[in-house]
Amino acid sequence: MQLESAEILIVGAGPAGSVAAALLRKQGRQVLVIEREQFPRFSIGESLLPQSMQYLEEAGMLRAVVEAGFQFKNGAAFMKDGVYTAFDFRDKHSEGWGTTYQVQRADFDHLLAKEAQKQGAEIRFRHEVLDIELGRPGGRSLVTVKDPDGRQYQVEAGFILDASGFGRILPRLLKLETPSNFPVRGAIFTHVADGIAEGFDRNKIRVTVHPRHNDVWFWTIPFAGGRCSLGVVAETAFLEQYQGSPTERLQTIVAEDPSLADLLKNATWDTPARQIVGYSANVEKLWGEGYALLGNAGEFLDPVFSSGVTIAVRSASLAAGVLARQFAGEAVDWQAEYGAPLRKGVDTFRAFVESWYAGGFQRIIFHERQQPEIRRMIASILAGYAWDQSNPYVKETTRRLAALEAACALT
Repeated sequence: MQLESAEILIVGAGPAGSVAAALLRKQGRQVLVIEREQFPRFSIGESLLPQSMQYLEEAGMLRAVVEAGFQFKNGAAFMKDGVYTAFDFRDKHSEGWGTTYQVQRADFDHLLAKEAQKQGAEIRFRHEVLDIELGRPGGRSLVTVKDPDGRQYQVEAGFILDASGFGRILPRLLKLETPSNFPVRGAIFTHVADGIAEGFDRNKIRVTVHPRHNDVWFWTIPFAGGRCSLGVVAETAFLEQYQGSPTERLQTIVAEDPSLADLLKNATWDTPARQIVGYSANVEKLWGEGYALLGNAGEFLDPVFSSGVTIAVRSASLAAGVLARQFAGEAVDWQAEYGAPLRKGVDTFRAFVESWYAGGFQRIIFHERQQPEIRRMIASILAGYAWDQSNPYVKETTRRLAALEAACALT
């Protein structure tokens, strides 16, 4: 079997893998990316958060993203029982970007991959990782790969970054997966020519709460060119009540919310809907000897606050920084410098997701009398700044959020 060598091997060319590859190329590292799919390919997670712009800028990809013509985004809007509230991410507590984009991920991910290639990363599309053997002599790992013609070869790698997303290559091979504490939820989604009339703010994602079920919600993500991503998220038992194709089921559920049905009354449903279930996932640890897990390969919470891409590129930036010090011969502590800092932000998002489904965070964002400073702190979380320790709702997430929920319940 053919044997090759790579200084760093990355599994997956999505946002985490491509950003990591670009950052490592800036350090002069030799990078090989193995990607199972052929790009462009469909993916959801289309509403970026402003915090992610910092990492795209670090990776030298910002200009390409800005010039690509994606839909501008400056905030998030929420609708429940005809009540509308919106957050402008430019009016936030944290320093940093206040705007970003809403993207069709097929185009966005392909763009990032091409930018990583321009910076010297080798990406092999339609190549699939079959096995990874860690802890070999010299600290190198042996990766078995299958090419598009079915031929197998091996790569000896100095370090592995698993950015395989929901493929979760290393968590499966190393049995790192642990049960999520979230109920099993699913999503049915599609893209439509939305036909939305003037008056709708296309610069914001809209999250609509089902009129009878607080734990069921819809996303409406406008794209440039008059199209949008549309989906519903609910526990699987709720979704299984509906009959027909995924498109017919989604149409039926959308019709149950008057505001959303009216918004999309002129939509053309020209793309068959899809469904995914059981996407929430945890792992025992985010790193080990000779490897680290990036983005969704490590943990995925829930799509409600669009945190997936931000966590992905944040993890890429953190891992690249630790690797720079490690390759420079410094003693590094992967738990202190990567695992713990990444989980801090993930846990902040987790607390807000749990509060959303329990109903507490919904009471907060729809409360009639919102204090401006607290509102700016909440806007920072929604904008992705879940690692900003100057924000009390990051530094003491559980206590502060519980106190705010209680205060809103009393007034």
